[in-house]
Amino acid sequence: MDVAAYAARARNGPCFVCAFLSGHPDHAHQTVFEDEDHIAFLDRWPTLAGKVLVAPKEHVEHVVRDLDQDAYTRLMLVVREVALAVEDFVGAERTYLYSLGSQQGNAHLHWHIAVLPPGVPYEQQQFHALMTENGVLAMEHDDAVAMAVGIRACVAARGGPGAG
Repeated sequence: MDVAAYAARARNGPCFVCAFLSGHPDHAHQTVFEDEDHIAFLDRWPTLAGKVLVAPKEHVEHVVRDLDQDAYTRLMLVVREVALAVEDFVGAERTYLYSLGSQQGNAHLHWHIAVLPPGVPYEQQQFHALMTENGVLAMEHDDAVAMAVGIRACVAARGGPGAG
């Protein structure tokens, strides 16, 4: 992964979530969950297997101020259900949930779901495991499709957000 090119794209390109939702081919991702208001998809540059991003479809930029209480609660229920499905599919010692982005780049609100597999040495956990500067996982297209299908099946088996 070219970190400098990624930063330039994040800061100067179109909103990556809105571009994905509009079908822009340079912003394609594998969807793992979608409803009327939310989208969840595999991270293009995962640092951990099964890393997923969850975003509201509406272009909102602030994790607290831009959502009323009901919209925030619905989004967090989607994050929880998708995280549990990723855990079911990949296996996890711990699941990291975090929201990044800024007005300077990747402004569209999105949550990251990153599951830490069992057995990762402590020095390679937490921030180290999340930083693209420490490397990203290479994933062939067919493998990404299979992972997305598997996670979608786990979401469906759980009954979807709000079911449990």
